[in-house]
Amino acid sequence: MDQTRNEKLETRNPKEVVGEAAAALVESGMRLGLGTGSTTAHALREIGQRIADEGLGVVGVPTSFAAERLAREYSIPLVTLDEVDALDLALDGADEVAVDGAGAIHLIKGRGAAHTREKVVASAAGRFVVLIDPSKEVDQLGSKMPVPVEVLPFAIAPVERMLRDLGGEPVLRMGEKKDGPVVTDQGFWILDTRFAGIADPGVLNAAIRAIPGVLDHGLFIGMATDVLVGEPSGEVRHLKAR
Repeated sequence: MDQTRNEKLETRNPKEVVGEAAAALVESGMRLGLGTGSTTAHALREIGQRIADEGLGVVGVPTSFAAERLAREYSIPLVTLDEVDALDLALDGADEVAVDGAGAIHLIKGRGAAHTREKVVASAAGRFVVLIDPSKEVDQLGSKMPVPVEVLPFAIAPVERMLRDLGGEPVLRMGEKKDGPVVTDQGFWILDTRFAGIADPGVLNAAIRAIPGVLDHGLFIGMATDVLVGEPSGEVRHLKAR
């Protein structure tokens, strides 16, 4: 009984563990991409604490209204992509992470409906670090999660048909706290599209983006430079793209 209690005391929240590790990568003078979601929220909190305790000098570009609110709460100075020509480091979470045979890292993102802005911010960063717990690691994308596709409301019906032609099963994402579809920060809707495993994510990436009415989707192909995996033991595994 005592041993069980000790083991429970030693167990840590992997999201907190990886958030702390991510914040430790930040150096004064950096321009940061600030991701959306519960895991990245821990990193933002730690960055805010370093600003308060150490006088860490950084600025951040938030990927959503939610990330902007958190950054302001933690006193992280904010800028826009109009004000900086590039970012040094982007920190964000993911819903699925797979590493292919060549060592490239592929992601599914978008449960927070912020994937379009997250992709823009990640593409502007010299280093894109993804923060996850072990449950997000998969052998093949699509094993657990659908691909969120951000769609112009006017085009929902034809986009649904074209996604089915690609082998997908699209479902319009509905709000949990109010009636009607989830509306993104861009005023678009989300079609969560399940595929029976994604053998070639690069091909699917191009095919979905080519559909008229699609703004973007949650496949991030070869964009991540690093993945930090927080373990309940308190350890952090570091995966690097080759």
